[in-house]
Amino acid sequence: MTEDQIRTVAVEGYRSLRKLVLPLGRLTVVTGANGAGKSSLYRSLRLLSEVALGGAVGALAREGGLSSTLWAGPEVHGRAVREGRTPVQGTVRTGPVALRLGFASDGLGYAIDLGLPQVPGAFPLDPEIKVESVWTGPVARPSTLVAERHGPAVRLQGIDGGWSTPVATLRPFESVLTEVVDPVGAPELVDVREQLRSWRFYDQFRTDPGAPARSVQVGTRTPVLAHDGSDLAAALETVRDLGRGDELDEAVARAFPGARLTVTQDDGRFEVTLRQHGLLRPLRAAELSDGTLRYLLWIAALLSPRPPRLLVLNEPETSLHPELLPALASLVARAATVTQVLVVTHSQPLMDALGERDVVGPRGLLAEGDVLRVELLKELGATVVAGQEGPFDVPAWHWPKR
Repeated sequence: MTEDQIRTVAVEGYRSLRKLVLPLGRLTVVTGANGAGKSSLYRSLRLLSEVALGGAVGALAREGGLSSTLWAGPEVHGRAVREGRTPVQGTVRTGPVALRLGFASDGLGYAIDLGLPQVPGAFPLDPEIKVESVWTGPVARPSTLVAERHGPAVRLQGIDGGWSTPVATLRPFESVLTEVVDPVGAPELVDVREQLRSWRFYDQFRTDPGAPARSVQVGTRTPVLAHDGSDLAAALETVRDLGRGDELDEAVARAFPGARLTVTQDDGRFEVTLRQHGLLRPLRAAELSDGTLRYLLWIAALLSPRPPRLLVLNEPETSLHPELLPALASLVARAATVTQVLVVTHSQPLMDALGERDVVGPRGLLAEGDVLRVELLKELGATVVAGQEGPFDVPAWHWPKR
């Protein structure tokens, strides 16, 4: 488990996430009713990760631009609206149009502020990056800033406390994380970039008859399962080849007692097969039930020999029989002993199973304080965290000013 643990993620102005500051534990389980904002949280984290890959502006454009993704309610709710005496009405905007994303870890924090283009051009759906900020420690303060960008201008703080300008200007769609590459002069930027690039997301693997995971595939060492599961056989064989075969066999046996998973090879092409008690021959991937195949995909994802800095799972219980959820929970908890894990789920049985703490992973025991459960609620159309009744209940967070 990395020592530089992410403590907080913050989102403002993205869909129902009007002003959300979310604490993170070693294993964070996010729950809530339909429409509470769980999917928006998942998508906002993916969007934040895309910044380090140079894809955030394009991703927002594909969602319809800021006009389609911004918080759709008024800037403020009057007292009469909060008390239910009058309907929601439009208000005069006093602040800039902004979509803000950020995170803070033990060592470093990062925030980005995206807004509307100042001059309409040929790409009307592209937002502009207005402000970016990198700081040391869990909370942004003027004294902890190491890099900041306002409009096109960038400046970095050197080890002598002075400020430098490594680039003349940045274009509105360029991030400091992709354009300022200086491991010596800006090591903090490099660290933030690599951390965000390592975040890994899995969301409802395909298991239909035409799913890539059911096909025979060319096999090569695959320490990270593809998002569509197309390299499942190679990923499972890599888990075994790199020393986690016993954990793989245990995960299969826990879900399917007496079963044995093998990866067959024919002229460099790999295929998953599963031998089950009572059958005369092993079943090929094309013959497996949707739930069985999906569970094997989760084994490959969660036993990855190359764990990310943050692993985000969206509704991993989909298509799984309730009897498989304790086995899935054991896999998730084991993964949380080597990396931070955030699980978005509807499933109460999975939540209950994740609450059990007797899981020993490669780097020790998952303890009681390592598991954090967060419930999302809707209030006047905005997503809020249950229990955050006042300012002292919300993790410390400060957005950089434009």
